Amino acid sequence: MFKLAHNGNVLLDTSKSAPSSAAFIIEAIEQSPYSECEINHDAINNYFNSATPERILVVATRRDASLSVAISDDKMLAVGTLSLARGGTTLSFDKAKKELVKAHVARGYKQAFLEQLLQKQFELPPGSEVSGLLAKGRLPTDGQPTKFKAMVETLKDRLKAPKLKEDGSVDMRDFGKLASVKPGELLIQQQPATPGQEGFTVLGDVLPAKPGQVHTLIAGEGTEISKTNPMELLSTIAGVPIEIDNGMRVDDIFTVNDVSVKTGHIDFEGSVVVSSNVEPGMRINATGDITVFGTVESGELTAGGDIIVKQGLIGHQKPEDKSLSCKIICAGNVHASHSQYCYIEAHNIQLDRQASHCFMKAKNKIQIGQSELPKGKLFGGKILDATKLIAGEIGNESGVKMTINLAASAIQITKDIDKSFSKLTAENEQVDSLQAALEKADSITDIDKKNELINKIGTAQLQHSQQAEQLEKQVASLEEQLNTLLDKTTLTVNTVLHSEVEIHIFNKQLKTTRNFPPSSVKLENNKIEIEFKT
Repeated sequence: MFKLAHNGNVLLDTSKSAPSSAAFIIEAIEQSPYSECEINHDAINNYFNSATPERILVVATRRDASLSVAISDDKMLAVGTLSLARGGTTLSFDKAKKELVKAHVARGYKQAFLEQLLQKQFELPPGSEVSGLLAKGRLPTDGQPTKFKAMVETLKDRLKAPKLKEDGSVDMRDFGKLASVKPGELLIQQQPATPGQEGFTVLGDVLPAKPGQVHTLIAGEGTEISKTNPMELLSTIAGVPIEIDNGMRVDDIFTVNDVSVKTGHIDFEGSVVVSSNVEPGMRINATGDITVFGTVESGELTAGGDIIVKQGLIGHQKPEDKSLSCKIICAGNVHASHSQYCYIEAHNIQLDRQASHCFMKAKNKIQIGQSELPKGKLFGGKILDATKLIAGEIGNESGVKMTINLAASAIQITKDIDKSFSKLTAENEQVDSLQAALEKADSITDIDKKNELINKIGTAQLQHSQQAEQLEKQVASLEEQLNTLLDKTTLTVNTVLHSEVEIHIFNKQLKTTRNFPPSSVKLENNKIEIEFKT
């Protein structure tokens, strides 16, 4: 009844076997060897609706299985869409692989992906369409930066682990034996930066990886880079290891139970550890770190490194000149539990609970409170300078006035810019003046005198031009420094910002007249703006 043509069409000669209805033809096809072919319903219906029906009717079409490969826009995926056969042949593995080649898939292909997709030919109904992953690119993996693995316990490590008592409780004043090292002891093992792993697209394009940032191992005082292994830092003296950026130093250390009239003031080349308290009127000056396990009351501490006070900094306002009786100054960071009526100056300042009526100055950050969302209280006193100030509560309900100065150092930077610009203007004027002199010298008739004068003027002009170029770079650098500082300057309040707080950022001022919820204060469009946190 039916005949298969070379092009895959299933034909019916209606002159030999006139069908009675479309349903009859469809049922006949379903009972024939061509039952899985795609039935041409339109052609069958048109035959019965046409006044002049065709003698040879295309009732169905045999279709072989086929595969199309699509590449994602980012070229990271190759997805195959398999159209299952309709009475035709299944798609072989080799033919399917040729389709991948035609689509220019070069990397990320896995044979298992293709085998899983082709297996669907034996699981799904004829004519079904199914898609599956055929190839997958790989994103680049950036390299890791240089790492410095500490091989010894430092003083900071020791302070994080108070000693356990026999009953299981913690003695917050006893941190065990002081960490110390011997000459030749390994302090740091450097792990070099890694180059990362390049990625690729399914088309074979290489996606370069960003290499890890390289840092140089720094040998602080009392240490040296190993002569046999440049990746190791060794101690050269006996003492206490202290962390510094990208390295360590080893300090001679002076330990004392407390600092009082019995011990006198302490002035020491190295680090100082006070097991108990610093009593009123006492001073400590150290080139290294100062660590106090108790309280500093109306004392003065000056350090070339960090100052760590496990308890509080307590002072008062002197009646004679209104100055503060407790003073803490260091080149590194200050960390204490709380502070009142104290002057503090450092690179970073962190007070875990509260700061009241203090004067504080930081090159970088002041944080009142612990954890990632500090909730400490700051009221009274002044912030003399800082780039970032973070606290839970600033000011208080009684409306105690306080002043906050952020980016105060920017004022000096602008002065430096103005000064450098004035010098630049003067140098440019000299260059212009010499240029006029050079043109005038060209009119001298005596050749020898003219050449001598031109050479002299040219040398002076070159010197002024070079100086002007250096000043231009200096001005550009200062302007970049100023913009970076102002972009980074932020006041963050995590609980409440009270009224009567006067905020200065660079040369702009804002005084709060009401309470604000958690918010961020920044300089936006040359104006201090308060943005509520969401």
